[in-house]
Amino acid sequence: MLLGTVTGAAGLALICLGWPALLVPAARPAAGRVVARLAALERRRLARWYGHESAGEGGLAFVAARALVGTFAGYACFNALFLAVLLLLGGLWDLVRGGSEPVPVTLPGVRVVTSSGALGLTAGLAALTLTALLTLAAAALDRAVAARFLGPDRQERLRRRVVELTASRTGIVRAVDDERRRIERDLHDGVQQRGVALAMLLGRARHQIASDGAASGEAGRARAAELIDQAYTESRRLLDELRGVAWRIYPTALDELGLRAALDGAAERAGVPVTVHYGLAGRPVAEVETALYFVAREAITNAVKHAAARDILVVLSEDERTVSVAISDDGRGGADPAGGGLSGLARRVRALDGELSVHSPPGGPTKVTATLPKAPACG
Repeated sequence: MLLGTVTGAAGLALICLGWPALLVPAARPAAGRVVARLAALERRRLARWYGHESAGEGGLAFVAARALVGTFAGYACFNALFLAVLLLLGGLWDLVRGGSEPVPVTLPGVRVVTSSGALGLTAGLAALTLTALLTLAAAALDRAVAARFLGPDRQERLRRRVVELTASRTGIVRAVDDERRRIERDLHDGVQQRGVALAMLLGRARHQIASDGAASGEAGRARAAELIDQAYTESRRLLDELRGVAWRIYPTALDELGLRAALDGAAERAGVPVTVHYGLAGRPVAEVETALYFVAREAITNAVKHAAARDILVVLSEDERTVSVAISDDGRGGADPAGGGLSGLARRVRALDGELSVHSPPGGPTKVTATLPKAPACG
């Protein structure tokens, strides 16, 4: 508390006396260095006495807030402490030397006569309790100012991280369940229907051959050949459907050829013009590369299927710490970030400490952006 009062008074003096220097361009660098040193001293004090270790640097606003809190809280606490000591010593002195005088205390319905020494000790204890409460309040206010201007401390960051990881784990489980449902739907609505059609065609061809036999003639053989041709065509469609389902689950090109080739494949399958601008110097790590691919593919699919887009642009970029993919289309917009596909992508991206943003006003255009760290925290 004493050190906080001293640094608060120093900050208040700096603000009151040094603010003209901030108006002079030539003096601003020197004033900024003084503010930075005082802020560093405050951070060390907070870390030493309160355990508040933060990554924030502070600044003039932090020093000003700390100056007010430190000065006025210290003034209140030291005055309360001085009053408590004065009353306790005075009351004790009266009791020791035996010079206490009777003091009547009248309350509603009660009249008590006590000594001045006992009254002084009682008032001193009350003032001491008030001093302790003021000290606790000042410490809490100190922590609040530090959290506001310097960011949360290590314990708070750890708590938030635990909450985030718990939510991310739940989101991953939900995303896996959603993906299983989608695969089941694709198999039921696509592959299974093709298989049923193929089985029916083969059954009709066998029945045609078995019923006509050797006396079928040219017409029977022609009908059987036609059914077999239809069955062959349906089997090709079934194989294409199987390949499409396998590609939607996970494209082998992503592992074998990389993200650029996988996105080129997604662009070819889109059915509308898709332009891919690949601005990455190298291949991202596997989990980041997979997330980037699925974000781009889902955004392309949504743009074609739901927004009637006629032109789609995919841009991949990076900086020193992050890699991003942005998918823009000229569709009718109105994409819902809480929808099944986009919410699943958001959970996948958050699991890698990334962020997914969706800007899709009614009428369009739509832009989906995912930003992920190059090296995930749990990687």
